[in-house]
Amino acid sequence: MTWPNLRAEFPITRRWAFFDHAAVAPLSLRAQQAFADYTQDLVENGDVNERRWLERIEHVRGLFGRLLNADPLDVAFIKNTSEGIGIVAEGFPWKPGDNVVIAAEEYPANQYPWLNLARRGVEVRTVPSRGNRLAIDDVAGAIDGRARILSLSFVEYASGFRNDLDALGQLCRARGVLFFVDAIQGLGVFPMDVQRTPIDFLAADGHKWLLGPEGAGIFWIRRELVERLDPVGIGWNSVVGARNFSVIDLRLKPHAGRWESGSLNVGGISALGASLELLLEIGIDKIAERVLELTDFLCERLAQKSHLEVFSSRTPDEKSAIVSVAFQDPAQVNEKHRVCRAAGIVVNRRAGRLRVSPHCYNSEEEIDRLMALL
Repeated sequence: MTWPNLRAEFPITRRWAFFDHAAVAPLSLRAQQAFADYTQDLVENGDVNERRWLERIEHVRGLFGRLLNADPLDVAFIKNTSEGIGIVAEGFPWKPGDNVVIAAEEYPANQYPWLNLARRGVEVRTVPSRGNRLAIDDVAGAIDGRARILSLSFVEYASGFRNDLDALGQLCRARGVLFFVDAIQGLGVFPMDVQRTPIDFLAADGHKWLLGPEGAGIFWIRRELVERLDPVGIGWNSVVGARNFSVIDLRLKPHAGRWESGSLNVGGISALGASLELLLEIGIDKIAERVLELTDFLCERLAQKSHLEVFSSRTPDEKSAIVSVAFQDPAQVNEKHRVCRAAGIVVNRRAGRLRVSPHCYNSEEEIDRLMALL
């Protein structure tokens, strides 16, 4: 599949040059069809074909197993990233005086669940960025003998800085600290191998780079840690033999499935799976290469403008699909955002800068249109 041919999968390209995948991405035609198939079946048959949709859920779980190089049983479907972080934040056996380490500039979803632990005597230690990057030495300096979890993003939402998960995971292993990754800004455009990278928990909603709908995401947990977490949010579907409704037997599933407490967002998960099938068909390595090709092209063009500055790190191992653009006159950010939207170009504003986040189906011609306005 060529990149121009791929654009036919995304009807949004007919009207918009869409550079806001770091917010809420458009759906693919495949995802739309998956939604339509599910709703049409409900309209015509009610729950007669329930088994078919349960099989579809397990198929999508298997796709995420491929994406993460994980056992599918270690993947649970959740409604959003916050829920996944909350599973660990609320379920971990904290003791007063323990602490968790996060980045100072993290998205709120990766701050509030940890800050809410103050009532249990848990401290949150924040690590400020040095300009456009988070230094691993600073992270290491924040981890002391009472640190229990390091929670960081795959890619920082405002700066676009891509954390070195391998190095951070190795740091955590050396210090006896568990590593949580908020993967929402990287999963779908950069490879992730949980067998190789020493992380312990991962959560991501599907509505950004995975090109799925809101309300359908995943939580992954290393199997040996399942019993270490208190089973918060338990429901009828959390137990072994969940569909034998007449027998009450509180034996929790011995894997991530225990956190799927009840009925799932079947239509949303099916649609997410359809977009994931497309991404896997293309290949995540190829998607990463294409997205970095597009953002490199954008940054080269931006470097030619004296009133614009690429704030994001563009060091090979640190750059991502997010480009944060600073203006010499910060007051122009809001105006340029408005002008772009009026011209059919979708970008966003974060941390007082313009944020541009293209996916692999975007084109150089669309970037030229953006630059003409900037």
